[in-house]
Amino acid sequence: MLITRGLAILVSIMSVSAPVVAQQSRDTTVLHPVVITATRVPIDKQIAPASVAVIRGEELRARGIATVADALATVAGLAIVQSGSFGATTALFARGGESDYVKVLVDGVPLNSPGGAFDFATLTTDNIDRIEVVRGPASVVYGSDAVAGVVQLFTRRGTGAARGFADVRGGTFGTLEATGGVAGANRAVGYSLGASTRESDGIHAFNNGFRNQVWSGRLSYAPSGAHIDVIGRRTDAAYHFPTDGSGFVVDSNAVRREHRTVLGLDASRALTPSLDLRVLGAASRLDGASTNQPDSPGDTTGFYGRDDARTARRSADLRADYRPTTGMTVSVGASVEREQVRSTSESQFQQFPASTAEFAEHRTNESAYAQAIGSMAERLTYTLSGRVDNAATYGTFVTGRASLAVRLGANVSVRGALGNAFKAPAFEETFSSTFTVGNPDLEPEHTTSWEASAEYRAGGRIAFTATYFDQRFRDLIQYVLGDESTEFRGTNENLGAASARGLELEARAPMVGAFDIGANVTLLRTRVTDAGTGAFGTFVNGERLLRRPAQSAALTVDYRLTNASKVGVAVRMVGERDDRDFGNDARVTLPSYSLLDLSGEVALAPLAHALAPVALTTRVENVFDRGYQSAFGFDAPGRRILVGMRATLGGVR
Repeated sequence: MLITRGLAILVSIMSVSAPVVAQQSRDTTVLHPVVITATRVPIDKQIAPASVAVIRGEELRARGIATVADALATVAGLAIVQSGSFGATTALFARGGESDYVKVLVDGVPLNSPGGAFDFATLTTDNIDRIEVVRGPASVVYGSDAVAGVVQLFTRRGTGAARGFADVRGGTFGTLEATGGVAGANRAVGYSLGASTRESDGIHAFNNGFRNQVWSGRLSYAPSGAHIDVIGRRTDAAYHFPTDGSGFVVDSNAVRREHRTVLGLDASRALTPSLDLRVLGAASRLDGASTNQPDSPGDTTGFYGRDDARTARRSADLRADYRPTTGMTVSVGASVEREQVRSTSESQFQQFPASTAEFAEHRTNESAYAQAIGSMAERLTYTLSGRVDNAATYGTFVTGRASLAVRLGANVSVRGALGNAFKAPAFEETFSSTFTVGNPDLEPEHTTSWEASAEYRAGGRIAFTATYFDQRFRDLIQYVLGDESTEFRGTNENLGAASARGLELEARAPMVGAFDIGANVTLLRTRVTDAGTGAFGTFVNGERLLRRPAQSAALTVDYRLTNASKVGVAVRMVGERDDRDFGNDARVTLPSYSLLDLSGEVALAPLAHALAPVALTTRVENVFDRGYQSAFGFDAPGRRILVGMRATLGGVR
């Protein structure tokens, strides 16, 4: 039934839009923008060696979308799982992979913790130019963690005369948000600066507030023959959560605080007309602390604790891009990265004495890589890539990828790709701690994946794409219970295996008359092929992987009332998926749900041509106030209504 529904959506877009397309003569390159994330060098999206989605920052601002998780929720092949209210732990599953199988970057700076984990709860769309989403293995480009995809944010670049904006809005759940920024450039220097603050009381009656403050910026310098970009991003957040691990509302003072700093350098120089040298530097640091103290002086029956952790990553990358002919680029490079984790935790359970645990480890990763991108006869484009990663903790791992894209005619193209990827073990899996015995012999988790796609363009402005993918996950790391010989401390071993395959159907109709339309349907089949120790019931031979919906679909429609006014509709359907009731040690199936979001931005006519034009903005999330859970036991927010004003100066958004 879902296949029929998905095809009906795509066909309806064609039937509605095609008559309008015949009347249009505007530039059609919007269907095939140049993307960077798939190869780290600019390439036409149509011939990229992986499926790439591009989300424009101006579109997100017009729709009032403030978080990257909400921006990704309507992308084919992705599933967002948020464990409760605003600010709660938010995970991303790409094409059936694990939640730590997606590499997350800001202007090339990795944000993941060593071992792939990343929480999208505090990642916002502030001051971004665009988000590029790569679906499929990309370790050949980014090393560890890029097993099932990559999400990269690009900070807005300043151009032209100075211009800026200020935006404020508020609404239900005690929501209050304010953002502002400025951008501009002169002959050689460009800049963009942004700041925001957001807060909410949350969905529960007590201890559910969320506060998130973000500062971001880019400084560009372009002397003759060279280009230097420096980016920075700082996030300070606090999330108060009354829920325990099963979602029950039981705690009045548990809180999680995070401070994240991101710094990046991208410097390039043209040595000859056909040879460029590029140096990239990256540094990120996450300081996180959680506390859960007794709720009252007489509260002595629960679990209380405090943990304080620091995770840091620093890397340098040197790359040469050589263009021997007009249609070919060869890249050769090397990188070195240092990862460091340090943590202290204190805990007390019921009447037992308090215990303290400390952990501090680091590792260095080195890599060398090469990539060739070329075209033949203007109809065939190929990519061939290879990479060697080496670390003392997991040894050497080799990745490769090959792709071929062929234009069969003016309106039809096909593409195929084959590659592998890996995820290095997390620190707590490799190194010993108070509660676990480290396993230095762990191998990286890895995948072999292939995909094939076909694209048809109708009328020069509408594109239909069908992509089939197949991923096989091997050497999945599982926790194994200890015994007397290890003082009952468990360890980790490479035991599990799984598969994920599926079909993504997409339709895009940008700038068709006054409409921008997008639709997609994803059909996914995941199976556990080797349960290993069973991972406490989350892995069962022949069963589906948890929290991955078998069917999902999305439809977005934006309508431009005028150049300064727009309204939008977004519909999202998430199908049934398996989950785990950890409190009762049982497997459960969560029902499907559908959500409708509305947005609008309307210029106030009396001020439409004033020095600082003002627009009224509104956003309504979950319009029909549907009750649902994306993670078992954790209720999701109901209807949220946001109303605000935006003032612009010089036209920037």
